[in-house]
Amino acid sequence: MLIYYTMSKQKFFIFDTSVFIHDPHALHDFEDNHIVIPITVIEELDKLKKGNYTARETLRLIDQYCNMGDIHKGVTLPGGGTLRIDIRFKYEPSGRLSPDDRIIETALRIRQDTPPEIPVIIVSKDTSVRIKAIAQGVMAQDYRSDKTTLFREYGRLLHNETEDSAGIESVRYLVEGDKLTRLSGKNNRMVVTRRERLLGLSFKNIEQECAADALISDNISVVALTGTAGAGKTLLALAAGLHLYEKKKIEQVIVARPVIPMGKDLGFLPGDIEAKLQPWMQPIFDNLEVLVYTPRQGKETRKVKYNNAKYLIDSGIVHIEPLTYIRGRSLPKRYMIIDEAQNLRPIDTLTIVTRAGEGTRIVFTGDLTQIDSPYLDAGSNGLAFLISRYINEPDFCYLNLSKSARSRLAEKAAELLKLR
Repeated sequence: MLIYYTMSKQKFFIFDTSVFIHDPHALHDFEDNHIVIPITVIEELDKLKKGNYTARETLRLIDQYCNMGDIHKGVTLPGGGTLRIDIRFKYEPSGRLSPDDRIIETALRIRQDTPPEIPVIIVSKDTSVRIKAIAQGVMAQDYRSDKTTLFREYGRLLHNETEDSAGIESVRYLVEGDKLTRLSGKNNRMVVTRRERLLGLSFKNIEQECAADALISDNISVVALTGTAGAGKTLLALAAGLHLYEKKKIEQVIVARPVIPMGKDLGFLPGDIEAKLQPWMQPIFDNLEVLVYTPRQGKETRKVKYNNAKYLIDSGIVHIEPLTYIRGRSLPKRYMIIDEAQNLRPIDTLTIVTRAGEGTRIVFTGDLTQIDSPYLDAGSNGLAFLISRYINEPDFCYLNLSKSARSRLAEKAAELLKLR
């Protein structure tokens, strides 16, 4: 008799491959319940292991449990539950079943062998798998361990003292008439010297002014900027990075975007690294061009000293870094900008932040309403995860820029054409 028959109160959770790609340590988040991994999942992880860190890490972890006993019958997990690999459909001769269907069929067979009062639930980050499972009468749920909605509570500017407490200790901004105050920790308050522009870039609203202050502050190591398209998140971050470079506070501005999934090889694209990255990084080049050709304002009007955006990159002032190759590096005195960070997984965020060396600052920008990954949503992506974990750190600032500054046309379009 298999081990899962002997413990009647726990639930059965059948894992889909997408869960492990999202979090290789998901096995440890289900307390004393029974976890079943269909053999199909192992086969899919095996196919992915050459180009995907989380697939390799998951297989290593499962291998450790294989050495603890008979993984077919079930081995005990640290939380008191069990883990086993179900080998049904290992040899599916007709080939009529897709991997997703084999996982669902495994759940159906387990439900047939299990007392009706014991829930059998498929866990998947793949919406289509959950829909197909439910349509066939199998319970299904998203992997919810790292989901958060905390970003909805914070990120706005404060306008009165009663909002000051806010329940958090990260940096926030209090606006009282013409007075702007930076708050942090429990009782730290600093009046901010007002400025109208940064690196020649004029602020369109008070939100941008506060964001610029956070981006160049010596007391803030990590900044998260969210907001609508055209709010100026990336442009402000680049301007702040170049400003700090000119002040000799950092040695280089590093910019990356997770459009190319982390852990994937760039080899399928033609050309060298620069050519491969060109389509993904074009929005960064566009923003650099804006900064290069924006006149400085001072005692006398002059152009910025950089000839063009290409000069910034060729001279090494700005470095375009593929996130694929960031693992294992140590980056001191850098200004790291991670654009479109809503498309990161939580484990990707961990990888990036732990690369920071002494004197490095990191800026994450993104729109939590525009997520391209099929396995992420507003509550489970790496940017939301970062906000939830750093919200009480005094050297962290989260701001949500709610106003579009790109153009009146773009702002009106965002309002009128928003899908409901």
